Amino acid sequence: MTIYYSLTFLLLAAEMVTFCALVAPLPHTVRKRVFTFLSESAVVAKIAYGLKIAFIFVGVLFVDALQRMFRITAEATAAKSGGLSGTHDVRAETNFAARKFYAQRNTYLTGFALFLSLVLSRTFYIILDLIHAQEEYSKLKKQVDGSGAKTNGEDATVLKKKLDAAEARSRDFDTLKKQSEAQAREYDRLATEYNKATGAPVSDKRKD
Repeated sequence: MTIYYSLTFLLLAAEMVTFCALVAPLPHTVRKRVFTFLSESAVVAKIAYGLKIAFIFVGVLFVDALQRMFRITAEATAAKSGGLSGTHDVRAETNFAARKFYAQRNTYLTGFALFLSLVLSRTFYIILDLIHAQEEYSKLKKQVDGSGAKTNGEDATVLKKKLDAAEARSRDFDTLKKQSEAQAREYDRLATEYNKATGAPVSDKRKD
């Protein structure tokens, strides 16, 4: 395997590890911090830019490996239909089979690397959108809970004020009633004393 296909294999392995890390069941707080760092870090942005350039070269390798695989397949078909026989035929088939295997390996290697890069990019942004949606949901839930508590508090305050007003009116009524009774007793006393002083018959209002 040449050096650039070896690097492509290492890149594919790194993509697989990264994908497993992205979909790992992490706590929401940890996931939020990690994805916030990855989306806002300038260093990560530079690394992502370099990886995009690397994937362009991987795409070129994929096209080259695909063309080579088709060419080797066509040569193998032409060799079989050429009527070669004997030892030369066996060696040619072995050679074509080996070349075809390497071409297919390189095609699958570069193709999977490109495909997994798209999957990683899409998965990252989907999880980032999910985190933002969860944050918005938490904020809305807190606002709704706060509004409900505030409304309940306001209702309790209004009811308490009404109860205090009713109790105040009840106290005023009791005070007024006591004052009226006291005035009535004082009036009876003064009327009795006046009748005694003038010699008028004393009227008993209680009996009346």
